[in-house]
Amino acid sequence: MSALQIAVGDIVAERTVHLTRESLVRYAGASGDFNPIHYRDDVAASVGLPGVLAHGMLTMGLAVETIVPWLGDAGRIVEYGVRFTRPVVVDAEAGADVTIVANAAVVDDEGARIDLTVTSGGSTVLGKAQVRVRTA
Repeated sequence: MSALQIAVGDIVAERTVHLTRESLVRYAGASGDFNPIHYRDDVAASVGLPGVLAHGMLTMGLAVETIVPWLGDAGRIVEYGVRFTRPVVVDAEAGADVTIVANAAVVDDEGARIDLTVTSGGSTVLGKAQVRVRTA
């Protein structure tokens, strides 16, 4: 595995992922999380939500997966954490776009800290999304 060249401020990866209700059903099947707020508008509304929500762990997984092609090996990920700040509302017809920008915030002898900016509908949906990676 070769060393990654990186400097503070570098954007190492970015992408936009389009989610649909089908995406949520597929994720529910894979994860076993069949909470109806992830596929039924009536249930989401009855508990005061603005609509059907993407699973938080789906959003978190999509965000970190964005840097894997740059890393070349997911095994370089040492630590990953986020704060869930706002939900991703997935419209029945239009779906929802989740945009991820990965920026090198800290580079040291141990590796790097990559900060992920994760937005949907003009709002930040994951706060303090940080990934510690090995660069050597």
